[in-house]
Amino acid sequence: MQRRNLIIWAMIIGLAVFMVMSTQGGNAGDGEKVTFADIEAMAEAGQLEKITLVDDNMYRAKAKDGKIYTAPGARQITGFAVEEKFKPMGVSVDYAQASKAGSFISSILVGLIPILVLVGLYVYFMRNMQGGGGGRGGAMGFGKSRAKLLNEESGGRKTFDDVAGVEEAKADLTEVVEFLKDPTKFQRLGAKIPKGALLIGPPGTGKTLLARAVAGEADVPFFTISGSDFVEMFVGVGASRVRDMFEQAKKNAPCIIFIDEIDAVGRHRGVGTSGGHEEREQTLNQLLVEMDGFEGNAGIILIAATNRPDVLDKALLRPGRFDRQIEVPLPDIAGREKILNVHMRDVPVSKDVDSGVVARGTPGFSGADLANLVNEAALLAARRNKRKVTAREFDDARDKVMMGAERRTLSMTQEEKANTAYHEAGHAIVGLNMPGSLPIHKATIIPRGRALGMVQYLPERDQISQSREEMIARMAMAMGGRAAEELKFGHDKVTSGASSDIEQVTRIATAMVTEWGLSDVIGPIAYNHKDQNSFVPGIGRGSSISPETASKIENEIKRLIMDAHQTATSILTKKKKQWHALAEALLEYETLTGEEIKDLMNGQPPKRAPSGGGKPSVSALPTMPKPKPKPKPKPRKGGDPAPA
Repeated sequence: MQRRNLIIWAMIIGLAVFMVMSTQGGNAGDGEKVTFADIEAMAEAGQLEKITLVDDNMYRAKAKDGKIYTAPGARQITGFAVEEKFKPMGVSVDYAQASKAGSFISSILVGLIPILVLVGLYVYFMRNMQGGGGGRGGAMGFGKSRAKLLNEESGGRKTFDDVAGVEEAKADLTEVVEFLKDPTKFQRLGAKIPKGALLIGPPGTGKTLLARAVAGEADVPFFTISGSDFVEMFVGVGASRVRDMFEQAKKNAPCIIFIDEIDAVGRHRGVGTSGGHEEREQTLNQLLVEMDGFEGNAGIILIAATNRPDVLDKALLRPGRFDRQIEVPLPDIAGREKILNVHMRDVPVSKDVDSGVVARGTPGFSGADLANLVNEAALLAARRNKRKVTAREFDDARDKVMMGAERRTLSMTQEEKANTAYHEAGHAIVGLNMPGSLPIHKATIIPRGRALGMVQYLPERDQISQSREEMIARMAMAMGGRAAEELKFGHDKVTSGASSDIEQVTRIATAMVTEWGLSDVIGPIAYNHKDQNSFVPGIGRGSSISPETASKIENEIKRLIMDAHQTATSILTKKKKQWHALAEALLEYETLTGEEIKDLMNGQPPKRAPSGGGKPSVSALPTMPKPKPKPKPKPRKGGDPAPA
């Protein structure tokens, strides 16, 4: 491709040079340029030997010493007048004029070459606009299919062992593999394998990898193409490519055709009337005919992927076409652990890395997110000159992926650090003392992203639903930071650091009152509102809720939030010593793990170097008094212990 481009540009440059040379002075020849008067003077002085008349407007004079002189002709002295003028002076006159035929051809070439160059450039750039045009079919090859045949040499073979976390989807696709391996097993019972399977799921869940695994398991040709490769600026090109794609597939049957992002070509028809919509609709019509037309396409299985099934045309989803729709959801905790084990195969991990713990700390991660997490951990280990990836790298990589890189260069005053430390300590203390709260994984005051600090919780399992107790605990934990600032620094010193906490609490309280029916005052009634930007439903535009009901909803939401704030304040007041000890430890160490926080609550400060380096100043940390042992019960007269 690069060599062809160089040849084209060399031809263009050569033609341009030829045009410039053609427009120059023609066949005047080389020689010193002089005036006609100079030639006359040299002839009178007997210095010239010969004069040649060129095209009646140019003279070439040859001196006796061999020099050549050229001069423009005098219009009043041409033809025989030249001979009569110079022959008496002993100078021979020659009429060796340029060929008229040659001049005619040259003039034609000079006129046609610019047109040919422009036509060539137009064809060249049009071929590039159509995706290269240098593929199958030469200059008119843009009507051919762009599907690529993927084999072990080009993409590597993938099997179901390389896919984890989507066991239900793998089970649905097992039938496709069995049919491709042994179609007679189904045909003798009159069964027909689905012609198309549509993989539906969020981005990064492994839809493309699943399709490649099906091809690898069945060991059949695998054609892959994107939905956007069908749609071009010319109407009919996409339909032509669909026909050509199925023609290629028939020659390689049994095989699999995989169309990624099929929503680019499979959207609802009749949306618009412009040329782009007309081209897309013709492409979709041709795809529908190929999938379920009069001519059967035996042995061709079409697998497509999309994360927007709601925009697909209904005719594409009916039985006989994509009659099997396979959900590829985000993996659960067990699936995430299996996915991590797959990606850790080629990474030297330390013995302290537990994929189950990493999976617990990554709720909502897709397969692509987990692959990125493993790669980030490996990069961190390489930058730290380690031979193996440890649990610390995985923990730091997860924080970086979820919240951004550490902002250690952020300039913070000691007052701001203290405010952050007591704020985060308030979250942690309330969380430790609320029933239904999640276990604390880590507390830190190192800024990440837009947050100056955070307390991370590590769920023991994926929560599909939450109880009222858990929601109340979440609200109280979120309000722990604001309550801590008020108790420590006073009402006038409260900062805006709790803005995200307040927003979270408001969302939970609003959902409890208007969606989940968890309010005793409002009851189990769903009040859906149309103003999605408002936390308080029923008062937005287009609302059908009465002002009295809207007022009750507002009051109930406010009551839940203020109860959460009061609960957090009460806990911090009772656990003041633990709260202050944790805040001072965060100022000293900046980051504490869940186990270290538990040790600190039991009167044992963290025994490690602080973040600034050097030995830990344990004496500077306020420690909690160790709990006194309970006195042994005095035995009764009968020998039984006294009741506690």
